[in-house]
Amino acid sequence: MTSLTAAPPLSELGQTTLRKVRRRIMPLVILLYFIAYLDRNNVGFAKLGMQSDIGLTEAAYGLGAGIFFIGYALLEIPSNAGMYRFGARKWLARILITWGIFATAMFMVNGEAMFYVIRFLLGAAEAGFFPAILFYLTLWFPAAQRVTVLGLFILAQPISNALGAPVSGMLLNMEGVLGLHGWQWVYIIEGIPAILLGIITPFVMTDRPEHAKWLKPEEREWLTSTMNKELADKQKSGNHNFLAGLKDPRTIAYSALYFGLVCGIYGLGLWMPTIVKALGKFDSTQVGFIVFIPYAIAAVFVYFWSKRSDRTGNRVWHACFSMAMAAVGLLGAGYLLPVNAVLAMVFLTIAAMGIYSAIAPFLAMPAAALTGAAAAAGLAMVNSLGNLGGFVAPYVVGLLKDATGNSQSGLTFLAACLAITSVATYLYARKRPEGVSAPAATAPVSESL
Repeated sequence: MTSLTAAPPLSELGQTTLRKVRRRIMPLVILLYFIAYLDRNNVGFAKLGMQSDIGLTEAAYGLGAGIFFIGYALLEIPSNAGMYRFGARKWLARILITWGIFATAMFMVNGEAMFYVIRFLLGAAEAGFFPAILFYLTLWFPAAQRVTVLGLFILAQPISNALGAPVSGMLLNMEGVLGLHGWQWVYIIEGIPAILLGIITPFVMTDRPEHAKWLKPEEREWLTSTMNKELADKQKSGNHNFLAGLKDPRTIAYSALYFGLVCGIYGLGLWMPTIVKALGKFDSTQVGFIVFIPYAIAAVFVYFWSKRSDRTGNRVWHACFSMAMAAVGLLGAGYLLPVNAVLAMVFLTIAAMGIYSAIAPFLAMPAAALTGAAAAAGLAMVNSLGNLGGFVAPYVVGLLKDATGNSQSGLTFLAACLAITSVATYLYARKRPEGVSAPAATAPVSESL
């Protein structure tokens, strides 16, 4: 294993500054990602009513759910180039408003063709959001504290699924209100917040530490010099311009590995309501509250696991163990679905815990490998190519469900994707510096927001 010098303890000024930065930045970015994840995944609940109304097969749903990621992948890198040029405030506002418009427009879907078109446009509108936030966090937090911060950000995924599930389930019961179906209300009510947040964001977000008037002069100077020193140290290792980030072999490798992880994330997320619905004769509201359980437990585990990753500094082990854990959970759930609903839900919970806890330590590795414009390009490419797994997995699961009439084969496919990715990640990253960073035991990572 690569040996690295331990990170020096943070001064009292450093601790105070980072505490203030966390309290200022993290609530907003978590809220933004919460809404993003809600708008891309609420189709899983809307399907419960929409499918019969517009005549979707399981495979057609899987294709439409996944086609979001084709639009996302095509515009991801150009979008992140725009963010790097114009700044996070303006660019994130543009992303939020456009995706909010298309998320709301989903209520107009009246057949397969329109379903595909608007899902594609929604993905294109949201392109660049996740890597923009990921890059944004690298401007504000030193590497030794970054996985805990990423873990807090990633918490928005399971929390969005947990809270969004019962809300979406109850909105489906608005059938007939103002002449609209319940699934149409899901899209309308859950799409509008993105537009409102897009209007607000430019007024509350700060692009870089040197622009942070809400920090005291000495705090602003400490943070700016600390981040500039870290940037300079990483730039010594090679070329870090935008094009270099796209051509870097590490970018290609992490893109391929992230593809496998994303297959698990969206293969499970976009089909979870359907799987739970098949466990018993539940109405939409009951499905929502049952789906809440695995995601709520996963959210608690993500926070614990991310802090542990920062404390030990070993990103590789934490990411690989989580993916292996998720594979076991999905495999167990697949075989138990026809036998025991309660045990199947236990294994689905284990799968959710593993999938979401793997994201932060995994993404910390490419984030640590690149810097500057190369980081903006590299992280965009990792997210762009990796998120094609969000197209492949739901479509394959839909095809398998149509072919077999059950969810077992689809869950087995997802488990295989995660198991292979776990082994491949370990073999590739176990001896790389970005996989084993300096332990941050002395840093104040456990402090609350």
